[in-house]
Amino acid sequence: MSDINSNIPEGELTSKWTKYKSSVPLVNPSNKRTIEVIIVGSGLAGASAAATLAEMGYKVKCFCFQDSPRRAHSIAAQGGINAAKNYQNDGDSTYRLFYDTIKGGDYRAREANVHRLAEVSVNIIDQCVAQGVPLAREYGGLLDNRSFGGTQVQRTFYAAGQTGQQLLLGAYSALERQIGMGKVEMYTRHEMLEVVKIDGKARGIIARNLITGELERHFGHAVVLGTGGYGNVFYLSTNAMGSNVTAAWKAHKQGAYFANPCYTQIHPTCIPVSGDHQSKLTLMSESLRNDGRIWVPKKKDDTRKASEIPEEERDYYLERRYPAFGNLVPRDVASRAAKERCDAGYGVGASKLAVYLDFKANTERYGRIEASKSGIHNPDKETCMRLGTAVIKEKYGNLFDMYAQITGENPYETPMRIYPAVHYTMGGLWVDYNLMTSVPGLYCTGEANFSDHGANRLGASALMQGLADGYFVLPYTIGAYLSKEISVKAIPTDHPAFVEAEERAKGILNTLINIKGTKTVDHFHKRLGHIMWEKCGMARNEKGLKEAIEDIRALRAEFWSNVRVPGTADELNTELEKAGRVADFIELGELMCIDALNRNESCGGHFREEYQTEEGEALRDDVNYAYVAAWEFKEGVNFELHKEELKFENIKVAQRSYK
Repeated sequence: MSDINSNIPEGELTSKWTKYKSSVPLVNPSNKRTIEVIIVGSGLAGASAAATLAEMGYKVKCFCFQDSPRRAHSIAAQGGINAAKNYQNDGDSTYRLFYDTIKGGDYRAREANVHRLAEVSVNIIDQCVAQGVPLAREYGGLLDNRSFGGTQVQRTFYAAGQTGQQLLLGAYSALERQIGMGKVEMYTRHEMLEVVKIDGKARGIIARNLITGELERHFGHAVVLGTGGYGNVFYLSTNAMGSNVTAAWKAHKQGAYFANPCYTQIHPTCIPVSGDHQSKLTLMSESLRNDGRIWVPKKKDDTRKASEIPEEERDYYLERRYPAFGNLVPRDVASRAAKERCDAGYGVGASKLAVYLDFKANTERYGRIEASKSGIHNPDKETCMRLGTAVIKEKYGNLFDMYAQITGENPYETPMRIYPAVHYTMGGLWVDYNLMTSVPGLYCTGEANFSDHGANRLGASALMQGLADGYFVLPYTIGAYLSKEISVKAIPTDHPAFVEAEERAKGILNTLINIKGTKTVDHFHKRLGHIMWEKCGMARNEKGLKEAIEDIRALRAEFWSNVRVPGTADELNTELEKAGRVADFIELGELMCIDALNRNESCGGHFREEYQTEEGEALRDDVNYAYVAAWEFKEGVNFELHKEELKFENIKVAQRSYK
């Protein structure tokens, strides 16, 4: 079936990575100093790669569109990072993390990549502790762990509800050290607009200085993209408003295959939409499901306050439907279950598009433990709640504060209201085992690639993958390619390929400026988001997807004839930045719908209504669809499908069950 080569090493699964590292070609230290590597993106994947490659001796240029690498969206991750350390002595292992990840992704991930991720996960924690990342510790000083969805062990390391921020500061400090030593040139407020190819290989980028509007040419022996996911194609998502697909999409148009674009993760624990004025949504960490119980009233259209609904009239539907995992089922399962309850008329709040996340029971339980530790026997409920609230505040305080600021409600006293929202994208640029795209010399790391998570990502695995790729995988794999490039001298940026790429970027910018239509960029973005959410969101069907494809094509034609972008291209122009990104989102949206229409099965975050079990669970078709869908861009916004067959030789493929 496969017509693309994933370059997976031979040998036993458990020894592939070890053997690879022992035999991979190397670049000697003096040659590294003559080799230039461009890294686009400064989040966990980009910053860790830039710092590590510079530490190894390569000349590195790092680009980000923010004013500082610290503002990369990795900073927003809340709940934690997975690692198979087995500190809790609860049966965790490298194999169990590997298995949970494959199963959580509904058997649509590549075994070799996932096992490597599980292997290096243990190194990440050691690296971060050495950097001074303040991961939470138990009373005795040992690192603490908590649970996340899709697992029955505690393997998630965390720093309160701001794990992403602390990990990013660790990577940022490593990056800044290399910048200070002159080994990394940092280009903030720069956006990559084109990949430059020479003789079929990636040899640089065209970047726009967002302050001056100037287009710049930059050479690199190799180019690495660590530019995050494309969830903002839906307009409303938990992503930062600047998060976009442009770098990956420009690479796609230069020959890099785009894999599994329809695999979008809907996060079950978000603050519900409050009106048309919103520009983004806010995530409430999955870690809250450790101590929060999710429920809806047993009576339809119940208008009573949560405090007025007695215990026997509450439906803890996840605990009822999935007793083995309860509130810690994977995100796709929890999201669809919430949607099903709300669609059936059991939703809460003014919109009826919300369910309760209630901490009362575990607050009281923690309070009893604290009372016992203090020698208070038979404490009353008020004492338990007071003592337990202090424990909850220590574990999740910043998340509760954020919820209170946004909603005006006190979550210590009344249950949170949550509803699913677009969060993470499992699809992305296709990469082989070496993290190289289908364009030689062009690499892709972290959320920007399709690798490791299959059709659904388990919580706390995004940070794990980003740091694994940057700190421990790419530094080995990119060396194998660069070892053959040491005789290549730096190519002058007046080379015709650079001139042509710059003209291509300039032409698009000028076209956008000169349309001078009547509708704003946000007008088109919101319309695209509505189409995607309604017809390619939590549930999809053939009729809706076909309609969406036609709607998006019409929207694209209207965008290029009627969008209004004020100002000029040679100045600070945030509307022009947004216009370019939305143009790429519109093309991506069409491919997402084509991919979803082509995959006649349900798996993970891709739920086709025509393919479900009697219980409403996802129904896979392993005979016909156990492959990675890798799409090649063709002239005129057309796409050709290539397939990478997925072979499972180390685990038994089965229908996912969390009961």
